[in-house]
Amino acid sequence: MHELEAYAAHPATSRGRQLAEAPPVGRTEFQRDRDRIVHSSAFRRLEYKTQVFVNHEGDLFRTRLTHSIEVAQIGRSVARSLGLNEDLVEAVSLAHDLGHTPFGHAGQDALDDCMKDHDGFEHNLQSLRVVDVLEQRYAAFDGLNLCFETREGILKHCSVKNAHKLGEIGERFISKRRPSLEAQIANLADEVAYNNHDVDDGLRSGLITIEQLSCVRIFSRHLDSVTTQYPALLDRRLIHETVRRMINTLVSDLTEQSRTLIARHRPGRIDDVRDAPPLIAFSSAIQEEQQELKKFLHKHLYQHYRVARMSNKAKRIVTDLFRAFLSDARLLPPEFQVRAETDLPRAIADYVAGMTDRYAIREHRRLFDVQET
Repeated sequence: MHELEAYAAHPATSRGRQLAEAPPVGRTEFQRDRDRIVHSSAFRRLEYKTQVFVNHEGDLFRTRLTHSIEVAQIGRSVARSLGLNEDLVEAVSLAHDLGHTPFGHAGQDALDDCMKDHDGFEHNLQSLRVVDVLEQRYAAFDGLNLCFETREGILKHCSVKNAHKLGEIGERFISKRRPSLEAQIANLADEVAYNNHDVDDGLRSGLITIEQLSCVRIFSRHLDSVTTQYPALLDRRLIHETVRRMINTLVSDLTEQSRTLIARHRPGRIDDVRDAPPLIAFSSAIQEEQQELKKFLHKHLYQHYRVARMSNKAKRIVTDLFRAFLSDARLLPPEFQVRAETDLPRAIADYVAGMTDRYAIREHRRLFDVQET
């Protein structure tokens, strides 16, 4: 590993695990966290949970798994350039979507609506719940028993109301402090990955076109650069080269702007990072272009009528499943019936959120189609 800056997250000075364990052999504490995440059931299920498109719509679209790997790659690059702990960035990046529902944000919105009278549903909290409670792999503890710093990075957002219920891990949302720089990197690497890869998937699907995107500055600028250098390049490679250059511009800007902010505030240790304003950030010019791209995607891709139709079906499936289980807990698998004895709505949310796209579709058929068993 490269030499870490004094204000980086050092595994030797981690705030530890909820249940103390003997130190790992041949790897650091954060590498152990990464390995536990990679070997978890929730991580494997990400292969069949999609971003925008439902899993059966095509083999080449991004899934939550490929997205998480791409976030980790981007995050590690930035962390290495800044002298930060790339193992922690990788662990947080790989775990950040473990609590996502099937069918992307449509599934999350539907489940949150179902849970509105039961403290709601939020995928960041669910990701933390997966690594703290729901994974059942180890003899000595529930969950994965991850380090504080990894758990902190997973929990990107949290209301003050929920923060009060979380103990130490929720304190920063109450005191308005910042997480580690590694957690801040993972958060923005996520933004870089999903914006640009949604462009790629949107173009591949035909839901958006190069002509439409030409009005978006960051895309238009890089497209012009590619076509000038390679005038005979065909569409598929043209798109890939353009998106690749966009990502490179964003990563380079993020790295340089963050280096400037760190030099300006001069943190001496990780606690100084927690008391400082955000130190991992884009320049104002690039941030403005990022927002323009996000607005374009929201209008032309996420609200496209074909996406809206699939989202409507997805919401109906999630809502039907929740209501069926709520009306009769005996329909739940045995392990969730046990959880339902203390909190039926939360047990249902845990079960539904853990489903893949295709499993949710099949479960819906099993419950509502008389020909399915």
